[in-house]
Amino acid sequence: MRARARIVAVADPVRGTRLAALRGEPPLLPRRTSPSDSNGEVQLHLVGGAAGPLGGDDLRIEIEVGPGARLCVRSVAASLALPGPTGGGSRLHITARVAAGGRLRWLPEPLIGAAGCDHRTVTSIALAEGAALLWREELVCGRYAEPVGDVRIETTLRYGGRTLLRNDLSVGPRASGWSGAAVLDGARAVGSVLLVEPAWSGAAWSEFTSSGPAPYDSAARPDGARAGARDVTAARSAAAVLPLAGGPAALVSAVGSDPRSVRAHLDRLSPVGAAPEPVTPGRAGPGG
Repeated sequence: MRARARIVAVADPVRGTRLAALRGEPPLLPRRTSPSDSNGEVQLHLVGGAAGPLGGDDLRIEIEVGPGARLCVRSVAASLALPGPTGGGSRLHITARVAAGGRLRWLPEPLIGAAGCDHRTVTSIALAEGAALLWREELVCGRYAEPVGDVRIETTLRYGGRTLLRNDLSVGPRASGWSGAAVLDGARAVGSVLLVEPAWSGAAWSEFTSSGPAPYDSAARPDGARAGARDVTAARSAAAVLPLAGGPAALVSAVGSDPRSVRAHLDRLSPVGAAPEPVTPGRAGPGG
């Protein structure tokens, strides 16, 4: 299946933000779910009009946020990557562009890599100077009591023409060492939040990025003994805040035994609920 969704948000002097384009095809169906709030942000949800991504699917999402516009994109449920009838892989390409003074919050539910899947998500984000971003991404390694399939997630973030992040995560049978200590260390879920917030002053950024790593938790085994390094059934969770050189940006990363523990870390360490006011053209942010 081939499908494309296109979302364009522009500033509106009366409504704050309006959607100049909102188009989709199954399984990518964007639906506006709230009008502009008091901050001028419009919220929409991606609705799955069909199962997917399935092996053989080629899916594309294009997002544009104009100067001064604010957009929040969520999904109504988790995505389940499944093997297809022909044995081919599934692909999801996401392209997001945010102009100066614009703000984008991408807050979908997790991607679940089911056993036997071969899925790849490629995300490319381009922000102009003065744009703000909060981008959450979460992956669950398999459904309950099943192994994960092959999943690869590639993310590139550019700010003002400079590359701030190039991240590549691969899990599954073809990804050597993915469950080892250098990657997930036996965790079953992983997530991240990319935060770009030019309105924050240097002091605010210093305080946020000095949050440091959250404690690494290793749950007790059923027999009461502590879990060892190779006990992949143990409940593990850890998180860290990593400043990104070259821009007012940070990456919050977390791993855990399940998506709930990962989400708890991400919510605690990043302002998912509400971000500070973004910079608008010709106006300095707080402390600017």
